[in-house]
Amino acid sequence: MNRRCLLKKTNLSAKDLEEIKESVKKAESATTGEIALAITAESDSYSFWELLSATYFAAVVFICLLPFANEIKALYERFFWTVSDWVLPAFYGIATLATIALGFFVMNLPFFDRLIIPHSVQKKNVTARAFRHFAESGVYETQGHSGILIFVSYLEREVRIIADSGIAKKIPQDLWNIIADDLASGIKAGNTKDGFISAINKCGTLLAEHFPAEEENPNELPDGLVILND
Repeated sequence: MNRRCLLKKTNLSAKDLEEIKESVKKAESATTGEIALAITAESDSYSFWELLSATYFAAVVFICLLPFANEIKALYERFFWTVSDWVLPAFYGIATLATIALGFFVMNLPFFDRLIIPHSVQKKNVTARAFRHFAESGVYETQGHSGILIFVSYLEREVRIIADSGIAKKIPQDLWNIIADDLASGIKAGNTKDGFISAINKCGTLLAEHFPAEEENPNELPDGLVILND
C-alpha cells in the first residue's frame, strides 16, 4: 500500500497532516519532551500466513473435485477424440496451482489478512516494528531521554506509544496504553485526524507535567506524521 492509498484509507488530507503537525508543535512548546508520530500500512508482509491459507484453500478445492474425476474426463472426451492418461492429473495439478495463486491474491486483501493472521502474531509484529522505528528515527537519542513515539499500524489496527527511559521512570506505561487505545478507536471510527490530535494533546499534558519547558527548548525530532512505505 503506497502513501496515497494509506492516506485515503485513514481519511487524512494534506490539511489534516498540517493540523497534526501544528498540534505537535503546540504540545512540545510546553515541555522539553519530544513527540514523534509514525504510521505504516502494515508491520509485516505476512506472506507466510497468506500462502499457508491459500494452500489450505487449494487443498479443500482439490478434495472437492476428486469425486468428479469421471465427469471431468467425460467432458474432455466430448471435445477431443483421444484423451491421454496424463490429462486428468494435469487438470488437477493446474487447478490446484491456479487456486493457490488466486487464494494468495485474495488473502492479501486487508479484510482477509485480519481474519487469517493470528491476533497474537499481529500484536507481536506491531510491537517489533514500533521499536524498530523508535530506534531508526532517533527518538531514543533526545536530551534527557524524554522522547515518545506514537506508532500506528493500519492493517492490524494497532497503536503503540513507546516512551524513552527518562519518561518511563516518571510515567507508567499504563497511561500511554490508555491513550493508544483511544487513538486506535478513533482510527477505526474513521476519525484519524481527531484521534491523533487528541492523543498528542494528552501526551503533551503528561509530558508538560513531568518535563516542563525550559528557557532553551530545542526541537530535536520532526513534528509531522511520518508515513512509512515498507
